[in-house]
Amino acid sequence: MSCIRAGSAIIAAVLLTSCTLEPHYERPKAPVAKTWSDAAQSSGNSTTAVNVGWRQFFPDQNMQRLIEIALANNRDLRIAALNVQATQAQYRIQRSDLFPTVNAIALEQLQKYPSGVSASSGGTSGTGNVGTGSSSSGQTIRFYEAGVGFTAYEIDLFGRIRSLNHEAFEKYLSSEETRRSTQLSLIAQVVSAYLTVLADETILKVTRETLQSQMESYNLTKRSLDAGTTTALAFRQAATTVDTAKANLAQYTRQAAQDRNALGLLIGAPVPDDISFTVELGAVNLSADLPPGVPSEVLTNRPDVLAAEHALIAANADIGAARAAFFPSISLTGQFGSASTQLSGLFKAGSIAWSFTPQISVPIFTGGRNKASLDLSRIEKDINIAQYEKTLQTAFREVDDALSARRTLDEQLTAQRALLDDTSQSYQLANLRFKNGVDSFLPVLDAQRALYSAQQSVIGLELIRLQNMATLYKALGGGLREASTRP
Repeated sequence: MSCIRAGSAIIAAVLLTSCTLEPHYERPKAPVAKTWSDAAQSSGNSTTAVNVGWRQFFPDQNMQRLIEIALANNRDLRIAALNVQATQAQYRIQRSDLFPTVNAIALEQLQKYPSGVSASSGGTSGTGNVGTGSSSSGQTIRFYEAGVGFTAYEIDLFGRIRSLNHEAFEKYLSSEETRRSTQLSLIAQVVSAYLTVLADETILKVTRETLQSQMESYNLTKRSLDAGTTTALAFRQAATTVDTAKANLAQYTRQAAQDRNALGLLIGAPVPDDISFTVELGAVNLSADLPPGVPSEVLTNRPDVLAAEHALIAANADIGAARAAFFPSISLTGQFGSASTQLSGLFKAGSIAWSFTPQISVPIFTGGRNKASLDLSRIEKDINIAQYEKTLQTAFREVDDALSARRTLDEQLTAQRALLDDTSQSYQLANLRFKNGVDSFLPVLDAQRALYSAQQSVIGLELIRLQNMATLYKALGGGLREASTRP
């Protein structure tokens, strides 16, 4: 019967320690529409940015190489990875509280009392087991002990430690999702920076061609002025276009150098010399179309949304720990070993010594500390709910904005390219009429300015359209679902 009772007690203790007082967690209802606005929908195939890896979404070899370098060297990503390791270590530290800490102990105790003061009056117990030596100057006591033991091991009857363990684990998962979010943002930033440098090189090429054309017009006007067939005003107007083009060339050269430096900072290393920036911006293709009717539920897989949800679950677990503080706690302290009054007799027969000290602590009056702790944990959960909902709303807006911009940018770029064709033909006609002496140089000057402005607008729109694709890839949290490493 005693064995049955002991077994029942052990089973009951195990069942109790497996319980927690955490509230049942339910994911908050998403405070966003079920799908994006009609203006944001686009036609396409069944491939979505959510399911496409970055290598498929960004097929350009230069992009892929720069992304690989960035993933290996970017310092922000490295810090995020180290933060994951740190939170993993913190979780393992917290988890260790589930188990008793066993230590080996060896000690020698030496005490001396003055004459007339006995060992018992000095406050030591068990004086019959200690060696004493008396002299006129007092009494000396020696005591040796060796063994193993554990101190203040808490039996987690109400799940306080398990709730804290769950909280630490969810914080670890949150840090891992934060790392993924950093990685996703880095990929989009590298692509955007690379496209910016391509745009700079394209504008530089157009500016050089414009400068060369304006130099030809300037030389032609100068010869006409020398021949007396044009006015000084036309000559000065031609000179202003040349000076403006030279200023623009210097500006875009500086901008291209600065944008390359920004790209180098992102990848965390110097930009390799063999990376080509001669690709025409209009020839760059980013794949993956979004079919109409994609539900907004895909946002729940975004790393930043998942990180916010893990933080919310951690706050929910903290409520369980705060609730458990209202209930009794039981701690155990025990030791087993050998004791002797002489070092040589420490491990001889009859020297076995042990102690076992269970302790129960019942909170009676804490000055309102436990109630305040529970209130704080509930408030922090409400804060995390609001943060989760705000993160989800922000994600919805980012996707909606990117989808809306995508369709309108395509329409705007088509119209802008048609405008470029018109201004190019206007410039050719104006230049032809000037060379044949039909018109003055002023129509040529106006046509050159319009053509140069239209070329810049097309390049700028192409850059915005491609960067918007990279933004859409990031906003949908695409292509980075990985198996999380559990500690």
